[in-house]
Amino acid sequence: MLTMDKVHDIRSRFFNKGEGISQIADALQVDRKTVRKYVDMTDFNVPQRKSTLGKNLCPKLDPYKSTIDDWLKADKEAPRKQRHTAKRVYDRLKSEVAGFDCSYRTVATYYAIKRKEIFAGRVGYLPLDHKPGEAQIDFGAAEYYENGRKVSGHYLNVSFPYSNKGYLQLFPGENMECLLEGMDAIFRYIGCVPAEVWFDNTKTIVTKIIRGGDREVTDRFSRFREHYRFEAVFTNPGEGHEKGNVECKVGYHRRNLLVPVPRILSLADFNRQLLQMCDDDADREHYRYDDLIEERFAEDLKHCHPLPEIPFDLSGNVAVRTNKWGKFFLNKGMHEYSASPKHSSSVVNVQLTSALVIVLDENYREIVRHSRLYGDTKQHSMEWLPYLQQLSIRPRALKYSGIYDLMPPPMKKYLEGCSNAETGKVLKVLAELTERTGFESALGTVTQALCYDATDADSLRNLYRRLYSDVPELPPMPLGSAIPDLGQMPANLVSYDSFLKTGGITNAGR
Repeated sequence: MLTMDKVHDIRSRFFNKGEGISQIADALQVDRKTVRKYVDMTDFNVPQRKSTLGKNLCPKLDPYKSTIDDWLKADKEAPRKQRHTAKRVYDRLKSEVAGFDCSYRTVATYYAIKRKEIFAGRVGYLPLDHKPGEAQIDFGAAEYYENGRKVSGHYLNVSFPYSNKGYLQLFPGENMECLLEGMDAIFRYIGCVPAEVWFDNTKTIVTKIIRGGDREVTDRFSRFREHYRFEAVFTNPGEGHEKGNVECKVGYHRRNLLVPVPRILSLADFNRQLLQMCDDDADREHYRYDDLIEERFAEDLKHCHPLPEIPFDLSGNVAVRTNKWGKFFLNKGMHEYSASPKHSSSVVNVQLTSALVIVLDENYREIVRHSRLYGDTKQHSMEWLPYLQQLSIRPRALKYSGIYDLMPPPMKKYLEGCSNAETGKVLKVLAELTERTGFESALGTVTQALCYDATDADSLRNLYRRLYSDVPELPPMPLGSAIPDLGQMPANLVSYDSFLKTGGITNAGR
């Protein structure tokens, strides 16, 4: 099987350079059938998900890169002969950073690349001529409120320099899922794919900058690029002006579409509104030409090509091992998620989108899903439903499972007051309530039950209906003029007795 770089070379020669099948086969020393296979290929999804457990997904030096970068940046103000060497960086890390355990070779490799990036010679800016059908991509940072919760988010900007039209999509973070989902949403909205897309050297995409200007990119991005059939162009390190149109568009979008700070109920709905707002914004004159932006954008669209017919799987997929409580960690151990007690100390598959973390079993059946956590602080997300369902089957194991200690204090106190015979029924009811309206409503019902000393399953159901069910409020019943007003009735009930006698009813026989 050919590498993705070789596949890209074949398709670039055929679609962009116009070379024939035989010509490409001779030039690359591959079979004509192989060339034809990759020219005709329209689906670049990963053919089969394989476990990545045990692989080192993050370079060992990652925790120390920011420290190395700071030292090298500070060297720009130091005399040339008093700047860090690779050995000096290694020695300082060993003596000044607790827990440092990387080899000198690892440090020297990173140092060589980073030093070239920081101390690269500067050249004068040259005006760049942008042709129709070219797009540029970059992220910007912006806060927003979703359902009252403040989010420090990021927004993907796609600009078309020829027409100066741009689109954006807002996300809670900046990662591969946000990048691919944002690009796909914008491409599908405009109905086509740009012929050429410019990127900077973000580590979300680029894994290595090769001498001579080439880039090694992640496999997922490489598949996405081939699936949508666009040419990816990367700027030189530190040369943001090479995609200056989108750099300006980042600020323009923030000032004009994200002020005041958005307060939204649904991020998906707001992103659809943003696309329409971008179309409305294009009904204005171009900053350099007499044409409207929308008129020039029509020329951009003519130089784009159709969308792929086969959908591309935009989600990330990893395999992780859970601990004895059925939990696992993502984002370098900063974010903790629950799976289920049934899947403790085992391997589960995790599907990642920009908004969700979906936990799947070995057969890719969904176990549970979480809202995805973002940020560089320790956080955890606990979904109780799988745990309550499992414990309701084996209630005697409750206090020996380790899950009991994780429960909120009101729920532990409530379960302590339940009889052995009733515990399983109560856990089953709590699982039903959690599945219906979430764990917080189940916990609220338990807290209310404690006030009434109600420790049986039927009482829990009745309290839940009173607290959370939509019980209609009936209007007051109209009373006839002959019926006395009880609120006005005197204490001796004489009026009521008179009314009964009028109707022929007496208490004489009683």
